[in-house]
Amino acid sequence: MGYIDYSKEPRSDIAFVDMKSFYASIECVERGLHPLHTSLCVMSRTDNSSGLILASSPMFKKVFGKGNVGRAYDLPFDVQTRKFNYYRAKISGLPTDAKFVSFIENWAKRTFIVPPRMDLYIQKNLEIQKVFQNYADPTDILPYSIDEGFIDLTSSLNYFVEDKSLSRKDKLDVVSAKIQHDIWEKTGVYSTVGMSNANPLLAKLALDNEAKTTATMRANWSYEDVETKVWNIPKMTDFWGIGSRTEKRLNKLGIYSIKELANCDPTILKKEFGVIGVQHWFHANGIDESNVHEPYLPKEVGIGNSQVLHKDYTRQSDIELVLREMAEQVAIRLRRRHKKATVVAINVGYSNFENKKSINVQRKINPNNRTLVFQDEVVSLFRSKYDGGAVRSIAVRYDGLVDENFAVISLFDNFEESEKEEKLETTIDSIRDRFGFLAVQKASSLLENSRVIARSKLVGGHSAGGLEGLK
Repeated sequence: MGYIDYSKEPRSDIAFVDMKSFYASIECVERGLHPLHTSLCVMSRTDNSSGLILASSPMFKKVFGKGNVGRAYDLPFDVQTRKFNYYRAKISGLPTDAKFVSFIENWAKRTFIVPPRMDLYIQKNLEIQKVFQNYADPTDILPYSIDEGFIDLTSSLNYFVEDKSLSRKDKLDVVSAKIQHDIWEKTGVYSTVGMSNANPLLAKLALDNEAKTTATMRANWSYEDVETKVWNIPKMTDFWGIGSRTEKRLNKLGIYSIKELANCDPTILKKEFGVIGVQHWFHANGIDESNVHEPYLPKEVGIGNSQVLHKDYTRQSDIELVLREMAEQVAIRLRRRHKKATVVAINVGYSNFENKKSINVQRKINPNNRTLVFQDEVVSLFRSKYDGGAVRSIAVRYDGLVDENFAVISLFDNFEESEKEEKLETTIDSIRDRFGFLAVQKASSLLENSRVIARSKLVGGHSAGGLEGLK
């Protein structure tokens, strides 16, 4: 069985729990609808053809053949009229006969299209976390995303299943079934569980590649399953950590399957990919050194804010208005972390109708966290590259973070003016922290094309690209 002596590898009893179509399921439950039998999608900006599909129910996916993320214009029907979209059908290679058209239109009329409610989803996530804590200590729980999480049940299996005749594999299945039931009873949401009596990686692979298709919505992959299950994953991109680009690079090395990856010379992988190549080799052999109790902490990265505009912006003054607003929002987050930035970067994406490359430019600056400085820098960067055209997406990012006490002294600095600006910003930040982000706003926020008020009312990843409580 390859190169690995699994008897020497550590073993943990891991459950990886995934809420099935989380956002869509919650919306179904709130409406008294069955999450698995109802066609529903959660879509932002339903008032236009570019509405973003954030989540969809299993029935919606089955009927319309769409995953969680997409655009309204990708659907085979018009979201306003619920009529068949012949143009989309043609470019997608879908049939246009009367029977298929009738099928789509009938389901379209029965489909619920609802706006996202992130506050509600966060509330339900907290309820689910409480369920997890009924079975494990908080230190044994590692949230993976808002709808997924690892639970290390190694120390609690025997407490919940006292039958000594059962194997740890059977005990893990019993407890996982209890967790599924409790989540459903508490929230009405169905969950899928990938299990492993080995490590978190195999639990994740079990969920992605088997549990979602079983009657119980549970599956267990452990060391003894590496050869029969892990190595037989049909697509390399179905394996955790391998995307299409990595797959192409592996193909160039003559590696076309997980089995071939597991049995190749790891030195070849290290030469091609570096340390990550060796990690791919270990993972293909079912070895994972990650620990639920010691989650990986990434190095400090920059702070950014991005948004897709609700419409095309054609006037330069309007684009610059949004840039200034975003520069301020990110500056606030920077100050809250007690950091300064040494690099300012912007990305401005054009409308689909423009045949132009996105503006992507950055500039080094002296360590700073003042709003006015960042606003001037992002506008200057934009003006240096913009030559007209409709804009649909904007991103502002500050990198090269240093401690806020770090400063570069210049003879040309006006210290009195800088001190006044810093005191003013500190005061404004304090007011906003106490009374909310909208407590202090510029008059420009009332302009028609300002986005600061609308986006400050959103939550989480659907806010202004990471406002994190600025509302």
